[in-house]
Amino acid sequence: MPNPVPSPARPRRALITGITGQDGSYLAELLIGKGYDVHGIVRRASNFNTHRIDHLYHDPHEPLAGGRGRMTLHHGDVTDANILERLVRAIDPDEVYNLAAQSHVRVSFEMPIHTYESVAIGTCKLLEAIRDHQQVGGRQVRFYQASSSEMYGASPAPQNEATPFRPRSPYAIGKLAAHWATVNVREAYGLHASCGILFNHESPRRGETFVTRKITRAVGRIRLGMQDCVYLGNLDARRDWGFAGDYVEAMWLMLQQERADDYVIATGRQLSVREFAELAFSLAGLNAADHIRHDARYLRPAEVHDLLGDASKARSVLGWNPPTTVEQLARMMVDHDIEMAQRERTLRDAGHKLIERRSGASGGA
Repeated sequence: MPNPVPSPARPRRALITGITGQDGSYLAELLIGKGYDVHGIVRRASNFNTHRIDHLYHDPHEPLAGGRGRMTLHHGDVTDANILERLVRAIDPDEVYNLAAQSHVRVSFEMPIHTYESVAIGTCKLLEAIRDHQQVGGRQVRFYQASSSEMYGASPAPQNEATPFRPRSPYAIGKLAAHWATVNVREAYGLHASCGILFNHESPRRGETFVTRKITRAVGRIRLGMQDCVYLGNLDARRDWGFAGDYVEAMWLMLQQERADDYVIATGRQLSVREFAELAFSLAGLNAADHIRHDARYLRPAEVHDLLGDASKARSVLGWNPPTTVEQLARMMVDHDIEMAQRERTLRDAGHKLIERRSGASGGA
């Protein structure tokens, strides 16, 4: 297949599944800044779930400025092969980034079938839609698969591209199936398909049920007297934590290479959950030991104790080196969540005052 050289009549087009998630929002931001027309798939819901990407919206009736691209959203689901085929055909993308998944590891034990369907089967359906479109159109589509360090599971640290996979959760099993499906279409059909084996990556946009954000949200609320403690599970699990905004650049770099391949994306530095919590609390002038409580309900049936990535290949081939340290990441998240707690308290206090005024008016009537 020839290299994807878009015609001068149109900018490069990217399709992102999972665009409303943490990684999808940072990736859309990056690509729009590079002049891409970005298309995202969002699941239909009765409530708006686009808060992470609302700032990227541009009125289609208004001209774009400064060479920026445009974002367009489409209703769909990665488990629906029909809609995937129609969207790939209609959008005709140069690049596809598959970030959609049921991504909470602990929840995957409670919802294994849904996790397999969204993570593994959804990826296979998307790959088939791309493969069919490429065969019909004769123009190369480059594909990125979001693989996960959870696939390593029980394999000893540090982990690199040659480390055996030993998954220990339905989420990790689903990711491993999607990973090997991507490798298979690359080797069998020549699809330009790359996998990024991303280690833990966090940000102020991280979902509040994930442990780092759960910690920093608690720090903000405890600092402002809105709660007393936070309940956590395994404090001794050790992870390699980086900034999601740095990691999406690695995704893009993979699809700019002449040859598709798989890459570990990590910082090469490790902290335990306890150490991350101590760091986050200390940034707010608090002692973590005074506010952390253990709750066995948050333990996984099969724990992954030790993940530490060796991203030497990404550094040498992609030229990728994450600039954000874990201390800077924690500061970013704590500052954001203290500000968020301040807004929350302001709204709460305003509500109390309004209730008091109304109660006073009723009492005097």
